[in-house]
Parts: sequence; structure tokens; C-alpha cells
Amino acid sequence: MKKNIIVIVLLLGLVGWGAYDTIQKNDVREARLTSSEQATTDSSLTVGINQGNLAPDFELNTLDGKSIKLSDLRGKKVIVNMWATWCPPCRAEMPDMQKFYEKYKDENVTILAVNMTTSEKNVDSIPTFLDEFGITFPVVLDEQNEVADIYQVVALPSSYIIDSNGVIQQKVIGPMNYEMMENMVAQTR
Repeated sequence: MKKNIIVIVLLLGLVGWGAYDTIQKNDVREARLTSSEQATTDSSLTVGINQGNLAPDFELNTLDGKSIKLSDLRGKKVIVNMWATWCPPCRAEMPDMQKFYEKYKDENVTILAVNMTTSEKNVDSIPTFLDEFGITFPVVLDEQNEVADIYQVVALPSSYIIDSNGVIQQKVIGPMNYEMMENMVAQTR
């Protein structure tokens, strides 16, 4: 009986800690969304990570230090793909992503690959990975876990299909193949 009570108390403590941690993370996420990011040209749109929301803006650097801001890609359909070099499903989808990018890059469609840099064991493995797969689409580094926090990334790969107005049309958790990308982007305005 005494062991059961101890187990119940421990479980309640873990649940309480989980709830507290979730509330704290949400507060941090909300603080990161600046007032300029929350203001939209269409007042009916909400900034968020759900389908129909205006995708939260972010600005990250490429390996060579060039800054890319998500909102600067408006006017294009964008696949924002969160990935890491150690992730087998990420490795599996990269050849199809490159093939898709090559076919559609001149049709106002792009891929923005966001490397979950804080999860990498060795940051030097990123350029090797990109060379291995012949990746030519833009890749940015989430060195402070900013995008992972804002977009609540819990599994890799995770992708968002964003229309030319910056609105999230679909979210995909897990690897995509070429046909999936074609179908999803074709359904996006």
C-alpha cells in the first residue's frame, strides 16, 4: 500500500511538472512572436502553426552566413522542412526533395530546409550531408532552437506547406516523397 502511494505521488509530480513545463514553453513562444509578426495584412488571419494560420516568421542564417527570412519568400509556395543529419527518415526524403526542387524552382516554388542544429552531434557534418545528397535548395541553421520552439517540432522530419500568401496549408510529420510534394503543392494556391 505504501509503495502504491509513493508511485501515485511521483506520477502526480511528473504530470504537474509536465503541465508547468508546457505553460512555460508556450509563454516563451508567445514572447518570441513580436508585434510586427502578429500584425497581418488580413486581420482575419492568426499567426500560428495550424492549417489556415499565417506561418510564424523567422530569420536564420545559411552555412555561409547569408540571412534568409521566411516572410521574404512570400509570393512563392514554400515547403519548410525541419531536419537533422542523424535522422534516417530525413535522409530518405532528401533525394526526392532535391528532385522536386530542381523541377519546380523556376515556378515560384521553393524548399527552405531548417536544420535542427542544436540536435546535431557535430555541426561539421551538415556540409558533408548536403554535399552527399547534392542539395542545392536553401538550408538554414536553427542554432538557438528558435524555429523548433515556435513550430513545436516534436519529430523529424516535420514539414509545413505554405502558400504564396504565407498561410499554412498542410503540416506533415514524417518523410515525404516526390509524389506527395507534387500533390500537396498542386493543391496550394
